[in-house]
Amino acid sequence: MSRLLPLVVALPLLGAAVLVGAGRRLPRVAAESTACAVAAATTGLSLALLFDSAPDTVEWVGGWHPHGGEGVGIVLVGDAPGTGLAALVSALVVAVLVYSWRYFDEPPRRHAGSFPALVLLFQAGMCGFVLTGDLFDAFVFFELMSVVAYALTGYHVEEAKAVQGALTFGVVNSLGAYATLTGIVLLYARTGELGMRRIGVRLDELGNPDALTLCAFVLVLTGLLVKAAAVPFHFWLPDAHAVAPTPLCMLLSGIMMELGSYGVWRVYHTIFAGPGGIPAPDAERVLVTIGVLTALIGAVMCWQQRHVKRLLAFSTVAHTGLFLVGIGLLSPEATAGIALYIVGHAGAKAALFACTGILRDRYGSVDEHELYGRATELRCVGGLFVAGALALSGLPPFATGLGKAVTEEAAGGLLAVVYVAVSAVTAGAALRVAGRVFLGAGERPGDESAYETKGGHEQPETEGPIRRVPTTMTAVPTVLLVGALAAGLAPGLAASVGDAFGAHEPPHWTAAGLVLGSASAALAAGLAAAGVRDPAGRLPYRWTKPLRRLHSGHIGDYVVWLLAGTALLGALGLPGILTG
Repeated sequence: MSRLLPLVVALPLLGAAVLVGAGRRLPRVAAESTACAVAAATTGLSLALLFDSAPDTVEWVGGWHPHGGEGVGIVLVGDAPGTGLAALVSALVVAVLVYSWRYFDEPPRRHAGSFPALVLLFQAGMCGFVLTGDLFDAFVFFELMSVVAYALTGYHVEEAKAVQGALTFGVVNSLGAYATLTGIVLLYARTGELGMRRIGVRLDELGNPDALTLCAFVLVLTGLLVKAAAVPFHFWLPDAHAVAPTPLCMLLSGIMMELGSYGVWRVYHTIFAGPGGIPAPDAERVLVTIGVLTALIGAVMCWQQRHVKRLLAFSTVAHTGLFLVGIGLLSPEATAGIALYIVGHAGAKAALFACTGILRDRYGSVDEHELYGRATELRCVGGLFVAGALALSGLPPFATGLGKAVTEEAAGGLLAVVYVAVSAVTAGAALRVAGRVFLGAGERPGDESAYETKGGHEQPETEGPIRRVPTTMTAVPTVLLVGALAAGLAPGLAASVGDAFGAHEPPHWTAAGLVLGSASAALAAGLAAAGVRDPAGRLPYRWTKPLRRLHSGHIGDYVVWLLAGTALLGALGLPGILTG
């Protein structure tokens, strides 16, 4: 089965090439059907490899095998975390392509294959990133998906704000990529290797870590944290989500951000976890500190938003922080919990964006205040939105709830409080939107000028404002939420995840987990109820004004914060190097 690993990347690449070459001649239904078939085939292949995965499943593409223990070829590793994420990526791509069926008003220059081809390229980059065992190839695959994401963010190139969002996305992420590439150069200069496992072995052979090792760790981590949208590298994410097409938002928040967190886990445990890498206390300090900062700032900013897509984007930032905290605990149990958390989060967040896309195409707005009471007839969509919000809160038995419960138990103490609070605030913000938009609850909000981004007067992405919601646009979020629910109930999945990460016992529901998950959901509902009753003008709160001002929209400001974040990573990791 290992020889089939390259096909997980090659299939979407070939599908994209066919659509680019023949897209002008293909009718739209044929182009979109081809893309769906290719993505579904890749999903099936990834699942087959997952069921057959083993820790030592390795494939050298093109026959470039190592000689004398050294190699510079393209190596793919088919272990359970990699193939599992490839399956999740591919399944979400299928959902996005089905949701996008005849979604856009008119393909660019009547090229029916352009959008599905870009989505397949995005899939190829993501699958290649999670499967590669070579650090430089991981950089290449991550940049492939980033370039495609830039293009998709600016898909409506005739709109100035779309170009601005794509430019911000491109500049900040490119700087993060340069940082990662510089870190890779330092590691190659030190070890003469590009394979992750071989780099780790060589660092251990060279002895105690020094300043060069720390610099390499910080630079590689910078690029990954930019992709993950961790604070203070996150500023590009809400700007991009505000202008990106809904299907891209489903992929960005549903899986691309999570791949940044996966990259942090993979790089540390494969390269830097040994005696020649970064000491565990320093790595834990770096990741937990950045994670807590990201979770709290993301939650506060999420609550402040009235632009629904920006609200959901900041929710993604907050949950990225929770993922990083779990990874930073360096515990197999916590990591297994985060893996389940990511599976549930992918389904819930993609479903919420899918419902938001329906609001935009039905009413030409994603403004919570402007949409007040207008979607009362969309009961099905409202129910799906509420279910997605409750999943974000960690309500049992969603997979988000199981992953959150397992990680909280591993973290304990104040970190468990952070998980409960952040989950409740982000879910409460989403429930507040549901109450106002789908129920008309509370007073009609005012039009406060203090809000920087309002989200009204948006152009529908469909052929015009939709009078009847297409079945595909409601079926997709339904299936995604059912999947998030099933993942939390399937004992076989939890046991497999536990085995993959070496947990002493498989993730399972406990009384404490059920109580904390229910408490998060209840607190979220209480916050939402208080939010819809807030008199006009109470939001955004004055004490958050300095924080909101940091999100200025100016690229130069974001670059400064990227540099500050890199310096912070170095400062947090320095004590262990000095004492060593």
